[in-house]
Amino acid sequence: MERELTLVAGPGLLEGRLEETLRAALEGRTVRLYRDGESLENRRLLFAFSLPENGISAGLYGLLARLRDCPGCLSGSVGGVVIDGAGDLYTKAAGRELILAASLAGCTFPGRPLVEAAGNLQNFTVQARNGGCDLETAYRRAVSDLAGRVLGFAPPRRERPNILALHASSRSTSNTLDLWSRVRERLEGTCDVREIGLRNGTLEDCAGCPYTTCLHFGEQGGCFYGGVMVQEVFPALREADAAVLLCPNYNDALSANLTAAVNRLTALYRAASFEDKAVFAIVVSGYSGGDIVASQVVSALCVNKGFWLPPGAILLETANDAGAALRLPGVGERLERFAGNMLAQWGRPI
Repeated sequence: MERELTLVAGPGLLEGRLEETLRAALEGRTVRLYRDGESLENRRLLFAFSLPENGISAGLYGLLARLRDCPGCLSGSVGGVVIDGAGDLYTKAAGRELILAASLAGCTFPGRPLVEAAGNLQNFTVQARNGGCDLETAYRRAVSDLAGRVLGFAPPRRERPNILALHASSRSTSNTLDLWSRVRERLEGTCDVREIGLRNGTLEDCAGCPYTTCLHFGEQGGCFYGGVMVQEVFPALREADAAVLLCPNYNDALSANLTAAVNRLTALYRAASFEDKAVFAIVVSGYSGGDIVASQVVSALCVNKGFWLPPGAILLETANDAGAALRLPGVGERLERFAGNMLAQWGRPI
């Protein structure tokens, strides 16, 4: 029996372009409209919101407030997001903010879980050209495809998951690596864990090779710029069931080497799907802003590169001085819960 799709939508949904697109894209599927007060656990969810040109949606902010106030309120659910904007800005920011909040509230997302429609739909130009259709049709097809992937998604099961951790930190001073070491202790024996440091040597960032050049090197299993990405990261990632990014907060952003590594994954992504690989992250801020870094991880690896995002996939902590993270109140329980949650994604004992 086909699963039912629950549509979670903001006020004013049933009008305009978003309503027309949803009606066409979801035709033939079993769809129900969410009503306030209902449980959102164990559902297949499609979040759909229209944004005015200023990017501020009261309905969307109301949902974000509920998700942040109620950890676990989306437990057992799988979701996707459609953001329809009146202007050319804010759709990606709104989408990734919602995905992060929903993940922390217990929702699972397949890779590429966001369909965003900018005001003039010019962001569908490539899809329309590839599909031999107009922009409106490309938009509808993208929503239909997302709905199908939300309904059909099931996390891969692995007897012994293979986990790749990437970092660019100094082991002697890094709070992020301190936390990861405790998580790794919990995983070893049940998983195969590999850790690659990107700190030493030169890691060149992606310089935006032409598509055909990038595709050529990707199909050969490499990248024009070579180095540690081709020699170590690409082979390890091909074998991995999950990537764990270890992310200290540098100026409210991923560190330069981690950013370069994510950018360089484009060559491999052009030749191989990441849809069966999960993404996790440990984010440590010295003062504040961990949510900004977490949203970058969500956007870069789940929304853009197609890794699936498990519930509670990102651990957020605040610690400044070296060694302070392991002294945080309750951190041991949070680390144990985070490691157990990782194992649970592949059907392993918690």
